[in-house]
Amino acid sequence: MKRLISMLAAVSLAAASVTAMDARSTAAVLDLNGDGRVNGADLILARQSGASSEVLNMINDFVLGDDVSYCMDYTIDESAVLEPQGTVHTGEGTFYGGGYEGGCCMLDPVSRDYWIVAMNYYDYNNAQLAGAYLEVTGELGTIKMLVTDELPEGKKGDLDLYTDAFPLIAPAEKGRVPVSWRIIPLDTAESAPVSYKYKEGSTEFWCGVQVRNHRYPITRLEYLDENGEFVELPRRNYNYFESMDMGAGPFTFRLTDIYGHVIIDRDIPLSTDDTEIIQGHVQFPR
Repeated sequence: MKRLISMLAAVSLAAASVTAMDARSTAAVLDLNGDGRVNGADLILARQSGASSEVLNMINDFVLGDDVSYCMDYTIDESAVLEPQGTVHTGEGTFYGGGYEGGCCMLDPVSRDYWIVAMNYYDYNNAQLAGAYLEVTGELGTIKMLVTDELPEGKKGDLDLYTDAFPLIAPAEKGRVPVSWRIIPLDTAESAPVSYKYKEGSTEFWCGVQVRNHRYPITRLEYLDENGEFVELPRRNYNYFESMDMGAGPFTFRLTDIYGHVIIDRDIPLSTDDTEIIQGHVQFPR
């Protein structure tokens, strides 16, 4: 803590004379967590430590700049934050036999390596939690589950677990039991970037694009238009973002997750093959 206070003092001093400092010197001062990069993590640390608005603005302005050695990994859009990371939800758990194929999230084909679950209408929130990875707990234990479907009749907090998964958290004969759950990082995002899948019928005149392999659920997808402005794409309940204006690509996408992390993914081609999974170049931070 003493080190951090000292560094914040140095940042405040630097704010008064930043024009006299080169980018690398500035970066060395702003790297509050000492990881060799100035990014959103330093901004969060400064905010949590009660840094002044001057210091916060200085860090934010720096990470939005063009310095290559200390480039931004991500920024934080606080207006997009759904909830604090690790928030625990409670509701009732039931079970059903679907979700691996034809689920509302349209994530086919869903790997049988995952237990799957349907999310209630309110938390699903027009596909905002489509593809979310959950840690679900009942009276018998805890399992990890992938959200692949919607539970329209469920109350807020409710989950409909795959039939074979339900007995791992509660006796099957009970049928309906109390559960708690929280969103956790998707395991495959540890070793691979986000990816994209285009909807059947996509062309340069209309396309639907789905984001996959995101560490946390996606709140917003934008594309960079011909005027250099990011344009938000409307999202459908079946987990595709759609547009008639994107053109032929390749695209630059800006993605925002439910914790406000913002990443930019460039040179993503358009594909008319709705079975193709296109790998991106970036991934959301932990």
